[in-house]
Amino acid sequence: MEFDWSKDETEFRSALKDFLSSELPEGFDAFDMPEHDAKEFSKTFAVKLAERGWLTPAWPKAYGGLDQSPWQSLILSEEMVAHGEPRFGQYMCVNWVGPALILAGTDEQKEYHLKRISRGDVMWCQGFSEPGAGSDLASLRTRAIWDGKDYVINGEKIWTSYAGVADFCFLLARTDGEAHKHRGISIFLVPTDAPGLTIRNIPSLFFDGAFNQCTFENVRAPASWMLGPENGGWPIIRKLLVNERVGVARYRRAARSLERAAKIAKAEGLFDDPTVLEALGRARAACEAARVLVYRVIDERAKGRYPDLTAYVYRVATIRAERAVYEAELHIEGLAGMAEGSVAAKQFGHAVTAGVATGTLEMQLNLIARDIVGGVGA
Repeated sequence: MEFDWSKDETEFRSALKDFLSSELPEGFDAFDMPEHDAKEFSKTFAVKLAERGWLTPAWPKAYGGLDQSPWQSLILSEEMVAHGEPRFGQYMCVNWVGPALILAGTDEQKEYHLKRISRGDVMWCQGFSEPGAGSDLASLRTRAIWDGKDYVINGEKIWTSYAGVADFCFLLARTDGEAHKHRGISIFLVPTDAPGLTIRNIPSLFFDGAFNQCTFENVRAPASWMLGPENGGWPIIRKLLVNERVGVARYRRAARSLERAAKIAKAEGLFDDPTVLEALGRARAACEAARVLVYRVIDERAKGRYPDLTAYVYRVATIRAERAVYEAELHIEGLAGMAEGSVAAKQFGHAVTAGVATGTLEMQLNLIARDIVGGVGA
């Protein structure tokens, strides 16, 4: 693996950082904003990115991209996260909703959805997790039954981030209840204003809109809403979950938070405390380990491979980095770290959600074990 950045990559990062510094106030974080304000801000901001070709740089030119390498996507993610992720939930559109459409969409779906995503004027959520089917995604029970005219969808999705402000839901539903659990799943592109779809916010300790419950009651979905073949959704999802696992440079956000904690420690005269230095060093090393591991994933992707195993390993590393940073910050701030608005309290939400989103830490470890020693899998 080549660790040096090319001239183009260096110039891209530099231009991106200059742009972000000029557009965003110091300390900006989109997740500090009320959900609807964050959505409106992100739509305005994403348009500015799109005008420069920086919203979807790794997409093919035919779909609004610049045909840049996966490394440019990584640079984009690192700098966005390091500057408070001004794209808000739109990072999902760029990282895997759009690539899913490119991979399996019809010409009509590509024409309509990809143009909107690459312009930055649309928000998506993912209808994956269900009560009893979170980490074991293939156990989902939401049904879509063909009645001769439309699919009729019934079921419930939960923990659905951004659903309250999303325009579309990337929905997984079972279209064959008799097939093996991995083979009877289809993908639907459902407008969130579809009759029969109810979205309810779930209050939580995390950012506004972090969790929602989506209930589908006789939602009628025409065949044109299906992405890919009937019962053929799982292979598409498996390829794209890699993008989801590595699409957010969480180690950069954690490192940014740790730098704030280090400033507090220095101001409070705690740099003479070896336990503080040990906690800071351990957390920083964890962030750097996650960074190196995601570079391996990107290297494999740039060489045309689908890096399942290395993506799982990276995910474990970044979860542990988020938690190590939280523990270091709590060590520095003490009881004050329990108070709302403290550096540790803010990191708490990221540390917890890191171990839930895209599957729990335990699930990632099980997948690594399955790939290394073998076993029953997808």
